[in-house]
Amino acid sequence: MCGIIGMIDAKPVALPLLAALRRLEYRGYDSAGMATLNEGRIERRRSEGKIVRLEKVLQKEPLFGTTGIGHTRWATHGAPVEKNAHPHANGTLAVVHNGIIENFASLRKELEEEGRRFESETDSEVIVHLLTREVERNDGDLALACREVLPRLKGMFALVAMFAGKEGLLFGARCGSPLVLGFSDGDKGESVGYFGSDALSLSGLAERIVYLHDGEWALLRAREEDSQLFDANNAPRGLSLQPMPVMAVALGKGNHRHFMEKEIVEQPSVWSDVLSARLDPATRRPRLPALPFLFRDISTLHMTACGTAYYAALVAKYWLEAFAGIAVEVDVASELRYRAPVLRSGDQVAMCVSQSGETMDSLEALRLYRKAGLKTIALVNVEQSSIARLCDVVLPTHAGPEIGVASTKAFTTQLLTLACFTLTAANERGWLSNEQTSSFVEALTCLPGLAARCLEKFGASESQFAEAAQLLARAHDVLYLGRGVSYPIALEGALKIKEISYIHAEGYAAGEMKHGPIALVDDSVPILAVAPYDRWFAKTLSNLHEVASRGAKVILVSSARGVAAADEGGVALAARVVLPDCEEVLAKRTDADKSSEENKTKEGEENARGWSVLEMMHPILYSLPVQILAHDVALLKGTDVDQPRNLAKSVTVE
Repeated sequence: MCGIIGMIDAKPVALPLLAALRRLEYRGYDSAGMATLNEGRIERRRSEGKIVRLEKVLQKEPLFGTTGIGHTRWATHGAPVEKNAHPHANGTLAVVHNGIIENFASLRKELEEEGRRFESETDSEVIVHLLTREVERNDGDLALACREVLPRLKGMFALVAMFAGKEGLLFGARCGSPLVLGFSDGDKGESVGYFGSDALSLSGLAERIVYLHDGEWALLRAREEDSQLFDANNAPRGLSLQPMPVMAVALGKGNHRHFMEKEIVEQPSVWSDVLSARLDPATRRPRLPALPFLFRDISTLHMTACGTAYYAALVAKYWLEAFAGIAVEVDVASELRYRAPVLRSGDQVAMCVSQSGETMDSLEALRLYRKAGLKTIALVNVEQSSIARLCDVVLPTHAGPEIGVASTKAFTTQLLTLACFTLTAANERGWLSNEQTSSFVEALTCLPGLAARCLEKFGASESQFAEAAQLLARAHDVLYLGRGVSYPIALEGALKIKEISYIHAEGYAAGEMKHGPIALVDDSVPILAVAPYDRWFAKTLSNLHEVASRGAKVILVSSARGVAAADEGGVALAARVVLPDCEEVLAKRTDADKSSEENKTKEGEENARGWSVLEMMHPILYSLPVQILAHDVALLKGTDVDQPRNLAKSVTVE
């Protein structure tokens, strides 16, 4: 959540630090600050609010020096005001910190009893005083002081410290929260050293990076050969340098107003990238990395995730149970450890779904799975993330960098990757024949083109989304409805509009309306139905009759056939969003493809429980309109589309 940057250069570092802090804005924050060493003295500038305010402070009071640290803070302990902003400092050292020090209260009491004075309300400031005390006790031996302090800190954290009089040196440590080292060759051959919260924070700066493992700490200098890295037992280890990941490059908005718009528009091309990586054109079958189990031996797949990734897992539950006959348990990661899940090694496998791969709740759930002896799969967008490194196998989603806090392309690439995972499982378990699997693969390749059609007039004043967006923007409460595989998309749509428009919205299974939520319905509560023309459409239409008869303004997201059926059925629609008809697109495939479809065996049909590829295509395609509507409503409301209040992109605290 909080963002960390540190830099050692031969040139002044204030401007590069500020640019790096801007790259960290996607993580979510409510204050920011920087500190540098100027002729050996610590100088610091901080401000509450956005980085533009810190920039104004720096224009009035510039920072000088070639060693510095910076931070974006998301408040946990203490209000988001300047005195609680990082870096925290005294005359001896300055510290930036991400995470939570769980035993800070007892440490603070101990330090105050020694006469040390605190200036902030944060847990982070105890690190400043602990390090200062140990530096004093150990006659300025920084390495020894750091070794003494780290065991005293309980919780999940990453920290970087800078010491007065120690130009060209930074200390950093990781315990749970991510931290990376970086190095580059300067303009005139001088080396530059960096600390960063993640690879993205060092994009455009570092050329080579090192991911710190849990419990490790480092003494960073400008030259990699002069830097030192130590493991959790304080034993030195070599720097395992890796080139900067390609995904950490080119983070600009291009011609778009903000990142969310750019990331929505990128989806057709990104989906093509995913399918290129996951589908074998020669065999017309999905391709996955080598798995440490056989699908035919699996009785249960345990899935855990948070937020949007949780809804992707819910969609996969429908798919895997219907198409592959695998029982699926889906848990919100923050709750998994607080119940008593029945976990059994051998015939059970676990999957953790995460965009960043650093979500703390998911990491802790993953450790529970591993403790129970389950083989583990990471479905992540960052292949070198903490979750990826902890799992037996990694399924990268190939979304590329996603900067907007509200997930868009990361969600749909999770769905595409899970679709390929499902098809592999279904085929290997005999629930889909080779011919059926190839037919499904061909259908998935239609999705990028369908997405492009959905986005043709996105952002234009005559967009079909405009009427629905205006209706939603005037509401205080909204209900999203869906059945079957559309139910998780309704949940996701409600989350999206909450996140960036601050409108109260709830997603419900359409059949649940009459079990309570229908009491909320009147002419002030719009009802948005995610309802492709599928096996559930007729029943969803009945639910829309129920709410429309009570005065609800109904927004229908469906194909032309679905909208026509609603009109013919007498449902008064306040707005409609018409998507391409997947079934019509599939009907236009080549005769050979149709032949493959017709050659399905009776056994295969029974094994798939009569479900068709439409149930795999619809939730992916119908994710687009709920994203677009949330985006357009946020614009109408005038909210911050990319950085909504109180939210962070990467949640690295529990």
